[in-house]
Amino acid sequence: MAAMSNRFSIAKPRFPGLSDHDLEQVAKALALVDEAGEPQSDAPPRPRGIDVATILMTVHIDLVSILAALLSDSRMESSQDEASIAARFGPVVASLVKDVRWLNTVNIYSPDMANQPNQAEILRRMLLAMTHDVRAVLIKLAFRIQRLRNLHREDASIRRFIARETLDIYAPLANRLGISQFKWELEDLAFHQLDPEHYQAIEKSLADSRDQREAIIAQFVETLRHQLASHGIKAKVHGRPKHIYSIWCKMRRKRLTIDELYDLLAVRVIVDDQAACYSVLGLAHNQWQYIPKEFDDYIANPKENGYQSLHTVVIDGQGNRIEIQIRSKAMHEFAELGVASHWRYKEGGKYNAATEKNIASLRQLLEERNHDNLLENFRTELFSDRVFVLTPAGKLIDMIKGATPLDFAYAIHTDIGHGCRGAKVNGQIKPLTYTLRSGEQVEIITAKNGKPNRNWLDTNLGYLKTPRAIGKVKSWFKHQEQDDNIAAGKAVFDKEVKRLGVKHIDPADLLKPFKLTSETQLFQAIGRGDINSRQLAAALRIPELAPASFKLAPLKTRSNSVITVADADNIVTTLAHCCSPVKGDDIIGFISHRRGITIHRSDCDNIRHLSQEQQKQLIKAEWSGQHKASHNVPVIVEASSGHDLLIAVSRLLHAAKINITEASLKTHHDASATLDMRIDIESTAQLSQVLSRIEQLPNVVEARRKV
Repeated sequence: MAAMSNRFSIAKPRFPGLSDHDLEQVAKALALVDEAGEPQSDAPPRPRGIDVATILMTVHIDLVSILAALLSDSRMESSQDEASIAARFGPVVASLVKDVRWLNTVNIYSPDMANQPNQAEILRRMLLAMTHDVRAVLIKLAFRIQRLRNLHREDASIRRFIARETLDIYAPLANRLGISQFKWELEDLAFHQLDPEHYQAIEKSLADSRDQREAIIAQFVETLRHQLASHGIKAKVHGRPKHIYSIWCKMRRKRLTIDELYDLLAVRVIVDDQAACYSVLGLAHNQWQYIPKEFDDYIANPKENGYQSLHTVVIDGQGNRIEIQIRSKAMHEFAELGVASHWRYKEGGKYNAATEKNIASLRQLLEERNHDNLLENFRTELFSDRVFVLTPAGKLIDMIKGATPLDFAYAIHTDIGHGCRGAKVNGQIKPLTYTLRSGEQVEIITAKNGKPNRNWLDTNLGYLKTPRAIGKVKSWFKHQEQDDNIAAGKAVFDKEVKRLGVKHIDPADLLKPFKLTSETQLFQAIGRGDINSRQLAAALRIPELAPASFKLAPLKTRSNSVITVADADNIVTTLAHCCSPVKGDDIIGFISHRRGITIHRSDCDNIRHLSQEQQKQLIKAEWSGQHKASHNVPVIVEASSGHDLLIAVSRLLHAAKINITEASLKTHHDASATLDMRIDIESTAQLSQVLSRIEQLPNVVEARRKV
């Protein structure tokens, strides 16, 4: 108890503003860190958790983040695992500690990335994507600041590496998250290591004139405030400091000396509304001479990202050039929290709604303490639709979520994709249908003169997910000889007809969905990959499995409607040919000005890659009726061995949520086996998908509908 009391008293001066209850939690964490002891004398210097937590206090961070910073101390890694931390401080703190520990040990950056801006950006996205809570990134930034403060104790090569990594990766992240005080310190500390000569020259120039500059700004602000008050304009006026690295960048960009920079002396004026902005501008221009070429009206002519403000440079009575930025409260909030965040027009980043929401939430968290709901649910959605994987050489590849090693191969090079025959993920052989996860390293095994396999285009088998890879495979088949494509397409067609047990085919009905006029054209389209197995199965309608699922427009009464759009069941719709949705699929509607509402599968590639503007044309859609259609279908599976066959098939169908109503396994004298069963199926397309997946099981020779 005495130890806890001592820790409690130590915590008070270090962490002002926390309640007594919060300070008790901090004291508990400090006590655990103390128990871990001091690091070995020959261990490389690493930031202490208490120093990192103290840095975080400068941005008014919450208790959860402070505790996570303390418990992320490197001395704690061996003594406190995630479970023990969760038991003492709760699952949120434990999850944060886990993320921070990962961020503190990730080793992907290389100095070559400085010459590959895309690689640096992918790494920044990966760091954001792989942390479950964006506050972990904030804590990591504080760790990096403390590391930089102690960097003088390390070797020159390490100092340069850490400084370069900071400017390429971590300072832009701080900028992106809107934490200017972190960004400034990260940049200045890193710049000091990389270019001490220019750093010290600028620092000396600023030091020589600091008192003078502060006096000039103070006098200018007082005069401006007096002018605004005398005209009844309510405003906040304050000086706007510049940091050393920012000054250096501007000197290089504009090829100016430090004495020629206008915005070393700068003020910002925030008023209530737009009209007041121009009133302030008029007063400033009447009071002081202004430099016309330095005037920018971003209110009348906003920047492309929506940023609005008035920028002008005036000359005071002593001949000093002073920059003034004038904006309304709404403009200031938009610039600080909205889509006009400073980082986008400085870094040229692309808009991402999830990114913006998380950045805005984090900034609110830094400005105010009482955000209980925000803290409880502060889970990041940044880049949740992306995965970031590494080549053996350490190059980062940004891919869509769900991508496979085969997609990765095509992302590297088309020829590597064509020749791909296997893959190692983190050194272990994985199937080409394996779903990649962020941070994994992938090595592709190729065959000399290899070529694509037609199964890769079978959507039922899941070899490819990215449109680029699918397009490359289709392109390869399109460039083959016409006769080869026709022969290959007919073989695929015949196999599908046999597998589905289709006896009678009406050529006109079969060709109509594809807008073709002959079977030869159909076979060629299949052989070229223009028609995939799912589309073919949907067209090969088994009569007993083809109820209302294939109607292109719903009936007008709710009880018989096929599709409900935006909770209405009297909307005329068309099923998209690109993904051939069938009843039971998750679907979404796309409003077309020419074709009305087209229904797509929710995971359709064309839907996933709509532009931000096109996404506004999406509308909620679902299959009508409370119960899905179900048909009991007899299926036969032929295998070279009956060993574990029933178990493997049962597991596969269970995962697909397909019910088995009957099953019998017969083993033959040559060890081969026949599995005869009945399963509940909703549609022809679903049956085709299930049979394709069964055929991928070990020892399975054929799976087909029994007729």
